[in-house]
Amino acid sequence: MDYSKYIARDPNIMLGKPIVKGTRITVELLMRKLAGGYSIEKLLESYPHISKEQILAAFEYTADLIANEETREVA
Repeated sequence: MDYSKYIARDPNIMLGKPIVKGTRITVELLMRKLAGGYSIEKLLESYPHISKEQILAAFEYTADLIANEETREVA
C-alpha cells in the first residue's frame, strides 16, 4: 500500500506528527486507541470521517517506521 496517499506530515499541523491527511488525527492516536483495545470498527464508529483504508495506511506507516529504525544494544 502506498500510505503517502493517506498519511502526511506538516510542521504546521500537530507539531509535524504524522496524521491522516485532511484531519488532525495522528497516527499515534490511532495506534494508542488500538493498543487500548479499540477495533478497526470502533475507530470507524468513533471517527466517521476517516476510512478503513486510512487506518490501514496508518498500520503500514507504523510498520515501515519500525522496520527502518536503528537498533542499539542495551547494556
